[in-house]
Amino acid sequence: QVQLVESGGGLVQAGGSLRLSCAASGNIFSINVMGWFRQAPGKQRELVADITSGGTTNYSDSVKGRFTISRDNARNTVYLQMNSLLPEDTAVYYCNLRRLIRSNYWDQYWGQGTQVTVSS
Repeated sequence: QVQLVESGGGLVQAGGSLRLSCAASGNIFSINVMGWFRQAPGKQRELVADITSGGTTNYSDSVKGRFTISRDNARNTVYLQMNSLLPEDTAVYYCNLRRLIRSNYWDQYWGQGTQVTVSS
């Protein structure tokens, strides 16, 4: 069974920085994608950024140039460095893991979520 444990959320002023971490335990499989989604009140959950096991990254347009995703494969951990935070970045941030189980079949897991609040 896979578990994702997040840390690093909190309250910060606009323009500040936070770093989120997510450690995965269990069998994450060699081909996978780890990432971060967020959900603000009254809005749908949206992708923030993700990174493949090979290191390819993908960002939403709203965070490009401000957020950086990285991973430590030896520790099965993904990080999200968030700089120049804006009030509109306020949301619950969820860690996500997608695993390639077999050809063309992926499953996914979610963390419990961590609150990020940016004050103006």
